[in-house]
Amino acid sequence: MPPDQVPPPYIPPPSEAPRKKITELSMGAPLRWLGLGWRDMKSELGISGFYGVAFWLMAFVLGVVFRAKPEYTMTIASGCLLVGPFFAMGLYDVSRQREDGTKPSFVASLTCWRSHVRSMGMLVLVLIVLELLWGRASLVVFAVFFNTGMPSTTGVMEAVFNPQNWEFVAAYVVVGGGFAALVYSIAVVSIPMILDRDTDAISAAITSLEVVFHNTPVMIFWGAVIVVIVAVSLALPLGVGLLVAGPLLGHASWHAYRGSVQWPQDVTVP
Repeated sequence: MPPDQVPPPYIPPPSEAPRKKITELSMGAPLRWLGLGWRDMKSELGISGFYGVAFWLMAFVLGVVFRAKPEYTMTIASGCLLVGPFFAMGLYDVSRQREDGTKPSFVASLTCWRSHVRSMGMLVLVLIVLELLWGRASLVVFAVFFNTGMPSTTGVMEAVFNPQNWEFVAAYVVVGGGFAALVYSIAVVSIPMILDRDTDAISAAITSLEVVFHNTPVMIFWGAVIVVIVAVSLALPLGVGLLVAGPLLGHASWHAYRGSVQWPQDVTVP
């Protein structure tokens, strides 16, 4: 073909898929999400109560295993990490149904993950891999910085907070905080987005990271609110506070997603 007859390079047409917009959030947004979550929980006490019991049972079993057989704690935690997101999606579905103006269905909330199982499976796999890496890093920190010898199973906390082990505590906080921040950034809005848009796990995780990067102070505040609520709940006898905190944070997390990520024709207030 003569040089002057070479066809121009192919330029694909612009995508017609809806484009998301990351909302600029105010510092009061997390409290607004909690208020909306509280409203959803009160309106659907039966469904929310079921999920609250489920989260409480996971925490209770994890606590029993840690006290009796701490060497199996990571295994149980992995199981909770495998099941927990699916329970959380049920709460998101209840809030979504209320937002759509329909009566939430308990059966629908239990099975809402079925049409998203591939994306959910991939995301959960990523979270489990990060947890395993976190555990391996913790072992390295333990081996390098722990100064008073291996503690017995009955004196783990006493040994960890021994003044001689301050370097261990500092290193563990840095390493653990880094992994916790990464897991939080990946998961904070990704699961609600999978439910809402039926997107793949990678796109949902990237969007979640974008939300954190675009609204870092607000999302740090939201993460701190979650930590405080969970810590207070666990501090109560037998951790019964999770019966309320679990569904409250689940419903609020749906509103965190809806307030943080906007799609065409969305009218949700951030």
